[in-house]
Amino acid sequence: MTKKGLINIIYNNTNFSINTAKYLKDRLMGFGYQVSDHFDFNAELVICIGGDGSFLRALHQHGFPSIPIVGINTGHLGFFTEINPNEIDDFLEKYITQQYTISTINPVQADICTRNDCIEALGINEIAIKGDKSRTIHLNISVDEHLIQRFSGDGILVSSSTGSTAYNYSIGGSLIDPRLSALQVTPLAPINTNAYRCFTSSVILPSDAVIKVHPEYHFEDSIVIVSDGLEHRYFGINEISLKMSELEINLLKLEGSSFWSKAIEKFL
Repeated sequence: MTKKGLINIIYNNTNFSINTAKYLKDRLMGFGYQVSDHFDFNAELVICIGGDGSFLRALHQHGFPSIPIVGINTGHLGFFTEINPNEIDDFLEKYITQQYTISTINPVQADICTRNDCIEALGINEIAIKGDKSRTIHLNISVDEHLIQRFSGDGILVSSSTGSTAYNYSIGGSLIDPRLSALQVTPLAPINTNAYRCFTSSVILPSDAVIKVHPEYHFEDSIVIVSDGLEHRYFGINEISLKMSELEINLLKLEGSSFWSKAIEKFL
């Protein structure tokens, strides 16, 4: 049998995922594919076995590669994971016969500037800005250099269209069809006072918008930035600039895959 390309398989350490990975590897090798359990940047495809968390961790850990990626769902919600374990044979048939498309998404990019330097953070779903130790945080928020609100509350979430179904949805943000390229700013427990006036619902912005956040410090000068659930603490932040990254992530989508069918299945 003619040797086909190389495929990466990434899986979490649950028995279900391990057994699913073994079955998938045997099937792929039977079709003539080379299979790597370790990330190889020469691969033609990455298959991630687990839940949405495993899928996102794989992208973060391997530097947001441009190699197309698809997920097999052995977790719970499964918005990123396109395939159920009992559909592996059907998936392989469609992959071999090229019955799929590649969908491109862009992460949210945050440039976090402290007194000393600037650090870049990326979030496939979202980037959250929160006060340290559950303190109320005060933020001046601008869009394209126009001050739109003086925020007081637990923090804000900036999500991509892809991330609208994740943390954003759980805090009352809007669902956005991923075919629309947009940014969404959703408040976390906003407090309106005489001094601070902020929106109590999410704000949807075009993909070329630039959101700038300037913290006001009243207690300690530390702020928590959470990128797709990965938490980092920074001191002395002067400005956080958020925008749609130019980086492109390639998701493999099987023919017939529908965002709204999946949203109805998962949420209703």
